[in-house]
Amino acid sequence: MLALLAVDCQRPAAVLIRQTDKSGARLSSTVYTGDPNAAPQLVNGFFEIEEYSWRWTAQRFSVVLRPPGGATGESATLTAALAVSDAEIAKLGSVTLIAAIGLTSLSPETYTKPGSYTYTREVPASLLTKEEVRVDFRVDKAMKPGGQDIRELGVIVTSIGLEPR
Repeated sequence: MLALLAVDCQRPAAVLIRQTDKSGARLSSTVYTGDPNAAPQLVNGFFEIEEYSWRWTAQRFSVVLRPPGGATGESATLTAALAVSDAEIAKLGSVTLIAAIGLTSLSPETYTKPGSYTYTREVPASLLTKEEVRVDFRVDKAMKPGGQDIRELGVIVTSIGLEPR
C-alpha cells in the first residue's frame, strides 16, 4: 500500500523534461515512476522520486509508452496507479483525472476520498499505430505552492502502462 505523506516537502521544484535516450533503448509499455531508468519516458510534469517508489505530478503530466507487444491491431488497457493525499481532499474537496491520447480524450475519473486508486481505460487500436504512444494527463485542480514547497501538486503516481486486452 502506498503511504500518503504530508505535502510540505522542502525540495525545490524540478519538473522533468523529456530526455533523449542516445543508447537507442526500447521504450517500455509500463513505466514505474520510482525507477530512475524510466525518466526518459516521463515527458513532463513529474517531480523527483520520493521514497524510492513514486513521484508527485504537476497539474499536467505526460508519458510516452510503447504499445504492448500483444496489441498489434487490437485495443489495449491504459492503467495508472496513483494516490490522492489527505491534504488534497481537505483543500480541494475532490480531484478529477483526465487522460488523452492525441486528440482523443478518455473518460475522466473523480476521486472524493484520499487513498490509492487505479485509473483504467480501454484504448482503441486506432490510437496504438505508432512506435510510441504519448498519454497526456491533467487533474482539474491542483494544490498551489505553499510554505516551503514551491511545487504545484497534482497526484501521486507509481506507474503508468499499456497492457494488451
